[in-house]
Amino acid sequence: MIKKWFTQFIRHIDSVLLATVLMILVVALMTLYSASGQSMAKVNGQLMNIMVMVGVMLLAANTQPQHIERIALPAYLFGLLLLVAVALIGDVSHGARRWLNLGVTKIQPSELMKLAVPIMLSWYFSKREAQLSSKDYAIAGLILLAPVLLIAKQPDLGTATLVFASGFYVIFLAGLSWKFIFGSAVAFGAALPVLWSMLHDYQRRRVEILIDPSQDPLGAGYHIIQATIAIGSGGTTGKGWLNGTQSQLDFVPERTTDFIFAVFAEEFGLVGCCLLLVLFTIIIGRAFMIASQAKNVFSRLLAGSIAATFFTYCFVNMGMVSGILPVVGIPLPLVSYGGTSLLTLGLSLGLLMSVHSHKRLVATD
Repeated sequence: MIKKWFTQFIRHIDSVLLATVLMILVVALMTLYSASGQSMAKVNGQLMNIMVMVGVMLLAANTQPQHIERIALPAYLFGLLLLVAVALIGDVSHGARRWLNLGVTKIQPSELMKLAVPIMLSWYFSKREAQLSSKDYAIAGLILLAPVLLIAKQPDLGTATLVFASGFYVIFLAGLSWKFIFGSAVAFGAALPVLWSMLHDYQRRRVEILIDPSQDPLGAGYHIIQATIAIGSGGTTGKGWLNGTQSQLDFVPERTTDFIFAVFAEEFGLVGCCLLLVLFTIIIGRAFMIASQAKNVFSRLLAGSIAATFFTYCFVNMGMVSGILPVVGIPLPLVSYGGTSLLTLGLSLGLLMSVHSHKRLVATD
């Protein structure tokens, strides 16, 4: 009985995705051990986060896409309600109101919207598949903008960007016109002066520092300067595990979270970075393959959005650390320390496995 249940349970696990994720997690733990000053407490904490992530991923893999589709609207409305609650009674920390105190714990509702928004939009387009019109894309835009504006107001520009990207990918994959995309890009460019004036001082400072970090080398430009020095000093093969001077001597800031890629690049060099990129590419490629084989609109849009959003995570973090994008506080997926981001990624990867393993059942439902 138990053997049969276990066989059914693991049948829904995608071996390619799981093996690649586990390889990245091993590298992540090695890098975290070095970046944290060889702190086993930090590593053990991350191991607990990984166990929770893998458990969530396996449970999601065994959940039929139809069940996910049914909770799309309630999950979105619940997340929106939590964001409104954050705006009204959320805890303020470092000038930002992002957390909701529930007494026994604190939650960050914006993390929920990273998945709730693409699930909601995928559900909406699946219901409107036979009669899509410009009005439907306008409604989808409102569904997307509501949480994005609430998150940006906190302010949390990094998370708002990711939520916007995850929702936009669904709208794009649903058949958004290239003419509209081009027109929106032109309108966005024309509105930049207005948008610039709406940014907070620290957000404008980040863009200015991106252009010239040397104008404040010990202040706002410190993160980028030290990270790029670490990456460059790694050379071709790196300085070796635990031998990165920039990280071991505490020059690299936030080295266990947002800037952990700088630690990895210094110790493992260009060769190590290329191998890590290959592993990330396997996950993204596999995700897009699953999306292309999905048997209904909801599964295809959701899987495609997860694949594209994972790419965005990697690109933005690495671009931020290497100095080609502003510092926006986005972790490197599966590598940076933190439980919330791992939980979201575990759920996302589990949904991908579910779409792949349940595709025949979905087609005949």
